[in-house]
Amino acid sequence: MLIQEKKQYNWKPIIKAFEAILGKNGVVQRREELITYECDGLTSYRQRPAVVVLPRTTEQIAELVKVCNKYSVPFIARGSGTGLSGGALPSENSVLIVTSLMRQILNVDLDNQRIVVQPGVINSWVTQTVSGAGFYYAPDPSSQIICSIGGNVAENSGGVHCLKYGVTTNHVLGLKIVTPTGEILDLGGQVPEMPGYDLTGVFVGSEGTLGIATEITLRILKSAESICVLLADFTSVEAAGASVSDIISAGIIPGGMEMMDNISINAVEDVVATNCYPRDATAILLVEIDGLDVEVELNKQRVAEICKKNGARNVTAASDPETRLKLWKGRKAAFAAAGHLSPDYYVQDGVIPRTKLTYVLQEIEALSQKFGYQIANVFHAGDGNLHPLILFDNAVPGALEKVEEVGGEILKLCVKVGGSISGEHGIGADKKCYMSDMFSPADLESMQWIRQVFNPQGLANPDKIFPTPRTCGEAANAISMKKFPGVEQF
Repeated sequence: MLIQEKKQYNWKPIIKAFEAILGKNGVVQRREELITYECDGLTSYRQRPAVVVLPRTTEQIAELVKVCNKYSVPFIARGSGTGLSGGALPSENSVLIVTSLMRQILNVDLDNQRIVVQPGVINSWVTQTVSGAGFYYAPDPSSQIICSIGGNVAENSGGVHCLKYGVTTNHVLGLKIVTPTGEILDLGGQVPEMPGYDLTGVFVGSEGTLGIATEITLRILKSAESICVLLADFTSVEAAGASVSDIISAGIIPGGMEMMDNISINAVEDVVATNCYPRDATAILLVEIDGLDVEVELNKQRVAEICKKNGARNVTAASDPETRLKLWKGRKAAFAAAGHLSPDYYVQDGVIPRTKLTYVLQEIEALSQKFGYQIANVFHAGDGNLHPLILFDNAVPGALEKVEEVGGEILKLCVKVGGSISGEHGIGADKKCYMSDMFSPADLESMQWIRQVFNPQGLANPDKIFPTPRTCGEAANAISMKKFPGVEQF
């Protein structure tokens, strides 16, 4: 990781320069106002920024970044602040560049199935904009009614429909970005395949370390002719997991396939009251089938048969929009509902092969028993993206550290079975210590070379993604300091 030496800054000329670009109303510096920005969705960690700036245009962001470079001030881009890995967590004595005022939809091109938006546009607004014409935007994180497209690009967010349609990177055609040195670049273009290096693919998921996206060209899809959501309830997690594998093995690729355990089911019913989820089920499986009418009708029957063969007590199907929305509303409210189960919860995000689902869930339960913390499981079962929620009380001394240890053990377990330490939440500040569990020193060095090209001073979102000796005990894997003069290297 690129780490800046701690410096004391003379903020007066810096703030004066910011105000010259944005006006006084575009610069937040009062201590009580900065509290709003001291954390993202990972609320266990807090660090107040020195100053917050609120640009509205690409050119303003470029000028702000140039000021930061002139004074060697670290800066972090932030959208809606809903990230769950500490990616938008401010660094000490840093500038937070908040894009929440950049909320314009710049162009809608239905003929070519694309839309151009600013980074502050909320995810669900994209579908709302084009749904009347029969289109939609596929990536749909659970936080889609509040998360921003810019944040989705930074973290390469997924969602319920990523099984069939892919995550954010599969739907970004082009980007206008401001580099960490203040240059304005256009990456990608207006068509899916562009010649040359795939710099768009490199940028998506880079978590603000390679620059700030200011205009995003997205691919939109035609709405399916028919959609049906099935709910199957099981008396064992093993049976639900077997159904997931069998559905995919049968050649059926659902639009989405989600699983929730009993703890999550009851939390959702207590809060959302869908009256759809059976409270006595050990696990439920939500399977969305979409496509042509005849295809949906056939696959609906096949999915029901597979679930029943694996021991499902009941399988219900909903084709009308109102009931389908109700079924998904419960799943998308699962994280919020968990807040009613305990004073705090810590959510992890790992990926495993579908065939290891039963084994990994058993191991997570063993960790729950070992450490004494209840764990609710909600996840994208189709692509093996787990979201275990570890319930705890942060007011209890030492509880957060223990819960972090549990989360770390879950991530190591994911890697052990051939998976990943992140499916859609990113690495941020939360998981950087586990990067060396998944990647070799040569892998990490290669990533750092790319970062160095875009971000030579290490000012853009420092202290994120990559492990450091002093915070992660990774000194044994440290790469020669000579390779990146002037900075400390993981």
